[in-house]
Amino acid sequence: MDKDEKYVLLEQYRIYSDAKEKFIDREFTTNRFYLVLNIIVLLATYFLSALTPQYQPVIILSIIGLSISLMWWINIDTYQTMIKIKYANVLEYLETKLPERPYNKEYNDYKELKKQKHLIVFSDFQKILTIIIAGIYFFALVYNVANMIKFQML
Repeated sequence: MDKDEKYVLLEQYRIYSDAKEKFIDREFTTNRFYLVLNIIVLLATYFLSALTPQYQPVIILSIIGLSISLMWWINIDTYQTMIKIKYANVLEYLETKLPERPYNKEYNDYKELKKQKHLIVFSDFQKILTIIIAGIYFFALVYNVANMIKFQML
């Protein structure tokens, strides 16, 4: 490989590495959006359930919240998949042509720490948080539907 080919390869690697980092930043921004949106809907659900005897607004907000949580879960999963593809299929391939393989080393260290349970992965925490929030919406939905049915039977 001549000097120009090495330069082009290194530039491709650098550009793709930067693009991957920007993609990860976009993931964090998107997750922040879903978290803020969920907090707003949760607060609205709480205040409506405390301030009004009507069940329909809380039921509607609970369904909206469940939908947001489902979209958030899908989004987290999609970003994780795309990052793995970007890493495994492209950067790892480019690194086979470089003298050093920093992403490969980082990923192998990451896998080893995760295997030994010495690493809490942020995306795992996000998914747990999504399940907890969806559970709150589900509880609010079931509770208010049950109360609405009970109230109508009286």
